[in-house]
Amino acid sequence: MIEKSQLEGPQKVTWCKGCGNFGILAALKKMAIQLEVPHEELVLVSGIGCSGKLPHYINLNSFHTLHGRPIPIATGVHATNGDLKVIVITGDGDCLGEGLGHYLHAARRNVNLAVFIHNNGVNGLTKGQFSPASPRGYVSKTSPPPTGAPMDPVEPLALAIANGATYAARGFSGDLPMLVELMVQAVQHEGFAVIDIFQPCVTWNRQLTWKYYNEHTYSLQQEEHDVTDKMAAISKALEDGEKIPIGLFYKTEKQHLTKGLAIPTDGKLRDKKNDPEKVQKLIDRLVLE
Repeated sequence: MIEKSQLEGPQKVTWCKGCGNFGILAALKKMAIQLEVPHEELVLVSGIGCSGKLPHYINLNSFHTLHGRPIPIATGVHATNGDLKVIVITGDGDCLGEGLGHYLHAARRNVNLAVFIHNNGVNGLTKGQFSPASPRGYVSKTSPPPTGAPMDPVEPLALAIANGATYAARGFSGDLPMLVELMVQAVQHEGFAVIDIFQPCVTWNRQLTWKYYNEHTYSLQQEEHDVTDKMAAISKALEDGEKIPIGLFYKTEKQHLTKGLAIPTDGKLRDKKNDPEKVQKLIDRLVLE
């Protein structure tokens, strides 16, 4: 129901040449077409960082929010507009740093969102400091202690699965067919869906390159991984050897957050009429008491 010509964004793309975000943007456009939903029913909510610029480069309803805050904003969008498909566009610095608390609780609540983490292992917009996803020992261009990053990285998929996410996958911006398939599945899934997307930062991260990901990733689906096995999914999410798994790690069905809230059955809380005088009386009573 969406044509490719409808998706051309209003602004010039300012990402560096060779940035992995281009692959994610291309996959997102293909996803929007394949979903076959009305143009107005797709919503993007982004945070701060190079990934946060994406809504400016595609013609979809969008909200560019504050650092680390796209998930709570997206939760509000979904809770009041249950008929919309809400997608969070966030980076490893945005989501796994300041936004980590929101991420974990959204997974626990099983909020009906699709969260796409642009994971380049570095804070690119602020010139290359190591991020919460940088591997131990990573030495950045602008903040290089002698031994590199002195701690282990956050593991977004293992954390999400352990805390209640009902769909968890990992993609690579250099493998568009797989990434598009995962994106479509995540948006169609009823519940908290996350895709950790490997993407090279060609300017600041000289370790996690296109060559590295092409040589060091393998598809889980090629080895008959059981996506219903929670413990196996967590184990695979923590796997960090010569080869790193990508694909679908975990999928299950569980009631998502808004199904248990006292909102209109059609999900359109936005259409509910409120009486401002009654609301003010309630506020006054609460303040006085």
